[in-house]
Amino acid sequence: MTRIAFIGLGNMGSGMAANQAKAGRHVTAFDLSDAAMVRAEAAGCHTSRTAGDAVSEAEVVITMLPAGHHVRKVYSEEVLPQAPKTALLIDCSTIDVDSARWVAGEARGAGFRFADAPVSGGVVAADAGTLAFMVGCDEGDFPAVEEALCPMARAVIRAGDHGAGQSAKICNNMLLAISMIGACEAFGLAERLGLDPERFFEIASKSSGQCWSLTSYCPWPGVGPKSPADNGYAGGFATALMLKDLKLAQEAAAKSGAVTPLGAQAEALYQLFDRLGHGGKDFSAVMQLLRGDLASLG
Repeated sequence: MTRIAFIGLGNMGSGMAANQAKAGRHVTAFDLSDAAMVRAEAAGCHTSRTAGDAVSEAEVVITMLPAGHHVRKVYSEEVLPQAPKTALLIDCSTIDVDSARWVAGEARGAGFRFADAPVSGGVVAADAGTLAFMVGCDEGDFPAVEEALCPMARAVIRAGDHGAGQSAKICNNMLLAISMIGACEAFGLAERLGLDPERFFEIASKSSGQCWSLTSYCPWPGVGPKSPADNGYAGGFATALMLKDLKLAQEAAAKSGAVTPLGAQAEALYQLFDRLGHGGKDFSAVMQLLRGDLASLG
């Protein structure tokens, strides 16, 4: 039985750890939240008093943490000193590229195999075990990484060497944010022009404006496949998390010299939406900001 240590049991990590346990793996989990630990035990995981204890006998260590400084701290103080040197280390957090490469360097220097493997799919996919993983690792380590992530995944793709997973994630989510704003603006204009939203959806989804934000995650309620828009924009991918990813993208753009004017505008719009108190709503709820109907969000 594969022994998994899972560190970080938030909205995403809890479902991911549960799917490892469902796959028959021995999962030892740790989180600072007692409630998260109770949920992990109910899902078939074992729990530990510290992150260091959790990794002490692990064959695979998986971390899912909020930000780069958390990842650096947990790896330098808990994982690297206490995990077996044979353990495969996988960080699934969404963090800055520099932090991912720093942790990779520290891990390799200590004799470990390491991969950065951020995810796409949100809480629903985390619970269902259908996440997409974007992996940065040594090519020879990828088969082991893929096998370790399999119970949580619908797709595991190697993006390149260390840091490439994070690079792919922030580029993908910047594109997603921009396309969602475009879909929201188009629905808002269609409304003002008197177009029926269902008719507009039918036309746009079969025309050159077709995109995932329109046809798979439509921001207009009651149109297309079920999405957070049909549940008052609850659940899904929170605006605050999208804003975090956009900030990472803009930081990377500034450091690399990339020109991303639409990414900058998307960050500014989501920053405003978050400051207006809607950071917990799905990012498609920016639809209501553009329509001037924030009251409908409560």
